[in-house]
Amino acid sequence: MRPLFSGVINCLLGALFTYFAIQQVRVSGWGFFCYLLLFIATLDLGSGIRLILLHFKIKKSAKK
Repeated sequence: MRPLFSGVINCLLGALFTYFAIQQVRVSGWGFFCYLLLFIATLDLGSGIRLILLHFKIKKSAKK
């Protein structure tokens, strides 16, 4: 897969997991499942941003 597409998908999944975590807190408070969702969201957002930056780095080096 291309880094830009994978990065966008990971960022969307991170946002989705964050939304689920917010809903979980509203329903039952801060529990283990909420922390797990936030951990997964953090990993997805971090890898998504890294892949998007990799795409622009590859694109910039290809121009030179």
